[in-house]
Amino acid sequence: MKKFFAVTLGILTAIGGFVDVGDLVASSLSGARFGLALAWVVVVGVVGICAYAEMCGRVVAISNRPVFDLVRERLGARVSLLNLVASYLVNLLTLGAELGGVALALQLATSVSYLLWVPVAAFVLWVVLWRVKFETLERVFGLLGLTLVIFAVAVFRLPGHGPELWHQALSPVPTHGENWNTYGYFAISLFASAMTPYEVFFFSSGGVEEKWGPRELSEMRSNVFVGFPLGGGLALALMAVAAQVYHPLNVKLDTLGQVALPAALAVGKLGLAIAILALFAVTFGAAMETGLSSAYVVAQHFGWAWGKLVPPRRAARFHTVLLVSVLVGAAVLLTTINPIQLTEYMLVFSAVVLPLTYLPILVVANDRRYLQDHVNGKLANTVGVVYLVVIVVAAVAAVPLMIVTGAGG
Repeated sequence: MKKFFAVTLGILTAIGGFVDVGDLVASSLSGARFGLALAWVVVVGVVGICAYAEMCGRVVAISNRPVFDLVRERLGARVSLLNLVASYLVNLLTLGAELGGVALALQLATSVSYLLWVPVAAFVLWVVLWRVKFETLERVFGLLGLTLVIFAVAVFRLPGHGPELWHQALSPVPTHGENWNTYGYFAISLFASAMTPYEVFFFSSGGVEEKWGPRELSEMRSNVFVGFPLGGGLALALMAVAAQVYHPLNVKLDTLGQVALPAALAVGKLGLAIAILALFAVTFGAAMETGLSSAYVVAQHFGWAWGKLVPPRRAARFHTVLLVSVLVGAAVLLTTINPIQLTEYMLVFSAVVLPLTYLPILVVANDRRYLQDHVNGKLANTVGVVYLVVIVVAAVAAVPLMIVTGAGG
């Protein structure tokens, strides 16, 4: 019974933890611009993150070491350093975007400018990461993230949830007034939001912190193959409500309040309150994961003591990097850059560095020195290679499409 509870809770945590500010922005923007014509990208992204997250979880369970730690050992210091620099910079942008999402959610709840909430959110984030238990963080904010189900409810309470949405989803082409360049740009943003690098770094390092072993393989796979797809379903719900409310009016989203509005239109004040709570929970939860991931990759590359469960005195450099990362993320927002715009840029640069994240994972997952008889099988390798090709195409096309489309404008 205890194991069943752990699996169930892990799945719920994965559902709530899948959606972050990148998914909020990319799904809502895409729904407003294209209806559900890009829904297929979410499905493709979910399958990809499931495939590579399973590889990361398997590496941890068999080797008892995080993937990034093995990348340096397997591919050498130069490749690891390139991976580190690219991943850390993207993590900083992501952390800033997530903190921006937290501040914007608090602004919606209080009508106080988000800029005043940024230092408060950063301080609370650091204190929580420093003092609260790892398991508590993961479960509380993962479960709170399930309040995103309000958007799934809104889909069926808003008009236009029948044949029109299905028609859009089954017509994967640019809608009237849009072009293929813009369509491709939003497709890459959606794909990157599903496969943001910090997700696999956190998943891998968190497995070490929770002491996964061979016995936890089934639990890990349940979390991956049930939790992530259901989380992807919540991302599709965000896209659908934006398609119902904004797409017919040709409205372009530029605030987080517009993301929450469909819940208010469908359910009233209660719906708005739940939506704001959901936005806060998923962005704060993702900020925690991103902050920890930033410190994980640096400490693991240099061979320092690391881990949230390790006291600061024993892992001083790890905790210092964590603090500095939070401060830099807050500083980026205090330049007054629009958090939504920052999120869009983050998604583009996430797409650019995806090959540096996922190629090493595929290499390590095929190394018998670490996984023995648990290396990738034919199916895992086929899926991994196909997705690696897609990842490379997305990385090459991301910046040109951003320039050509004016970042989707």
